[in-house]
Amino acid sequence: MRNPGDILLLSTYELGHQPLLLASPLAFLKDAGFEPEAIDLAVQPLDEEAVRKAQLVAIAVPMHTALRLGVEVAARVRKLNRGAHLAFYGLYAPLNREFLLEQGASSVLGGEFEAELVKLARRLAEETKPGATRLVVLDRLNFPVPDRASLPPLKKYAHLLHEGGERLVGYVEASRGCLHHCRHCPIPPVYDGRFFVVQKDTVLEDVRRQVAAGAEHITFGDPDFLNGPEHVMRIVRAMHGEHPTLTFDLTAKIEHLLQHRALLPELRALGCLFIVSAVESLAERVLTILDKGHTRADVDEALSLVSAAGITLRPSLLAFTPWTTLDDYLELVDWIEQRNLIDHIEPIHLAIRLLIPPGSKLLELAETQSVIGEFAADRLTYLWDHPDPRMDALQRAAYATVESAAAAGEDPRTTFFRVKALAFAAAANRPLTVGRASHAPLSASHSRAPRLSEAWFC
Repeated sequence: MRNPGDILLLSTYELGHQPLLLASPLAFLKDAGFEPEAIDLAVQPLDEEAVRKAQLVAIAVPMHTALRLGVEVAARVRKLNRGAHLAFYGLYAPLNREFLLEQGASSVLGGEFEAELVKLARRLAEETKPGATRLVVLDRLNFPVPDRASLPPLKKYAHLLHEGGERLVGYVEASRGCLHHCRHCPIPPVYDGRFFVVQKDTVLEDVRRQVAAGAEHITFGDPDFLNGPEHVMRIVRAMHGEHPTLTFDLTAKIEHLLQHRALLPELRALGCLFIVSAVESLAERVLTILDKGHTRADVDEALSLVSAAGITLRPSLLAFTPWTTLDDYLELVDWIEQRNLIDHIEPIHLAIRLLIPPGSKLLELAETQSVIGEFAADRLTYLWDHPDPRMDALQRAAYATVESAAAAGEDPRTTFFRVKALAFAAAANRPLTVGRASHAPLSASHSRAPRLSEAWFC
């Protein structure tokens, strides 16, 4: 099984970045002597001939959207090539193992999966039955430099929007997994509080190659950049030394921003433009149920610290949960406005509804069991209804508003005030319809905070 086309890797959606979940296994497989092909279905059509001749088809499912799309792709693969060994890999694969096996998957891999994927390919190459594969692999790996040579160019993916211009964006990970156990997050059920570093030289060489391909900005996609602060600081210091004009963004928990506040000025000096942090909610009860590890006061303090360092903080939100009250939502939109964060939060975050996949830590709580219904295979989540029907109606209206606004290219500030109007209409028990926003859109001369051209989503 060492001929081109025998192994086909597929990706459907990876947050608008050139998919590392193709580049990394490509490198592992090539180092083992295979010649795999890869297709990013987010920007490329499915090559049906490549599917027909593949002995192993492996589909990356790093997030919920990718999983739903991946299941649809798997059905097409099965029609084209019933004899192929169909594998799913990535974070959402082990969470949905039973469902994926029912859908015809032959193997399901999660965690540090690359070496196990190579073993699977070798067994198939020897024309032996693969046998049992480990569902979640938590072995430390020696990572080769991701192989991006055959992937679509960076211009096909999200760009950095900053100071009125656009820049090509590269994507790396300096670590995988996470030390923390936030209950709504899909990482703890797979990694159980462990994280693994990617070797410094591997990350730096990956950066070099993406800079050579035109990248002027790097997104660090680590679940939490500050899980291993010494490791990542060595990387960004070396990166800045080699590429002094290169900028970057990262993701970090509020509690880590407070704990490692002394690093913030240096991060800015090294090129950090913005930090994404999963604030999720300001409501104490919701934060406790989610086990977020921060309070509203912590969020306000982190905002001040990050701003003082000259970095933009971009909170991500989980605006609708079974425990979020309408008062909580009104307080959230008021806080966003009062803290001048409208430009820092993509409108979609005002409409995101909690997903509860199989294996979620939330399923362990009585608070969850009291509200959830059946597992919806078509949505790949457990269903739930809010005790206050106004909240479900508001979520549907907010989502529809954000979706239509994005399609029309509406100014995000205008969209914010439209959603705010929906919330106040819900509180007044008025119909959830909204006309023209009461707030004027931004002027053409307004300089927005740095951001990527594709809004964060899951």
